[in-house]
Amino acid sequence: MFKKYSIALAILLGSTMMYAESSYAAEKKTDVTVVLVHGAWADASSWNKVIPLLQRKGLNVMTVQNPLTSLGDDVAATKRIIDDAKGKVVLVGHSWAGTVITQAGNDPKVSALVYVAAFAPDVGETGDSLIKSYPTPPALSTVSADKAGFVVQTEEGVLKNFAPDIPVAEAKTLAVTQGPLAAKTFGEKVSQAAWKTKPSWYIVSANDRVISPELEAAAAKRMNAKTTVLQSSHVSLLSHPKQVAAVIEQAAASLATN
Repeated sequence: MFKKYSIALAILLGSTMMYAESSYAAEKKTDVTVVLVHGAWADASSWNKVIPLLQRKGLNVMTVQNPLTSLGDDVAATKRIIDDAKGKVVLVGHSWAGTVITQAGNDPKVSALVYVAAFAPDVGETGDSLIKSYPTPPALSTVSADKAGFVVQTEEGVLKNFAPDIPVAEAKTLAVTQGPLAAKTFGEKVSQAAWKTKPSWYIVSANDRVISPELEAAAAKRMNAKTTVLQSSHVSLLSHPKQVAAVIEQAAASLATN
């Protein structure tokens, strides 16, 4: 009886150790850090569905909390996080943050860029100039501005235009927690375009009502980016987090061979 118990205990302990080792291997950190930068009408919590997926792959993950007060302020906030990041950096920008990572991405620690339904201006271009080159997106008709010159999406705008493919309760929370954007940011020009010298990935949202899908596809082509098209709204990071995480993982994996 005792012998049988000892054998069973040994098997149980062995299985537990194997599970622990496999779990550790899955969580083991790499020398790559993913820095996630949120866009307009959002905050860093918009990455909450993507973050755990990246962490399970052993990636270091950091987020930027953009003040959304100017391009310069958002770039400065991003650079502070890059400075603290370990190893090579995959810099990821959603929406307005595409402009931010375009300007901030020339930092020597940044080794790859990932654009998620994002602006990707060239030197001298602005968000406004890019938007005006294509049909006006529906989301621009559902913005509300305050006296200080900051704009937000109305709840109706979030539900119908910004995030129509996530659960209504989540979209309503998103409307409440969104970060107001200084309207002047769309008129600010970038002075450098990191995508010209850094390998880039682009996720196009085919059903985007905030940035024209045609604009996104053209940006990806101009950048010669590795492109993924998702049948998604503007917030693919919330409605298609697995697919978004997979692209970021591809960018990170490419650094291991470079």
